[in-house]
Amino acid sequence: MTPIRVVIGLCLVAPFVAMLWVGSYAKTDPTFIGIPFFYWYQMLWVIISTALTMIAYRLWQHDQRSRRTGAPAKGGAAE
Repeated sequence: MTPIRVVIGLCLVAPFVAMLWVGSYAKTDPTFIGIPFFYWYQMLWVIISTALTMIAYRLWQHDQRSRRTGAPAKGGAAE
């Protein structure tokens, strides 16, 4: 497994860990523009998840292109 694939995996797993760890955000304070923490934290993760998924997709494309051309991907040798 190359380092680039590890980063891809972390990008895709991070939102799941953040949302499954309910105890970290099951509270009302601090509020943001009148919205309890519980709600704005989840909505923030929608944006973060989108960005992380986009990063993972771009890294995957880069990795696949590198494998097709036979060049090692940045950050690791070809398998």
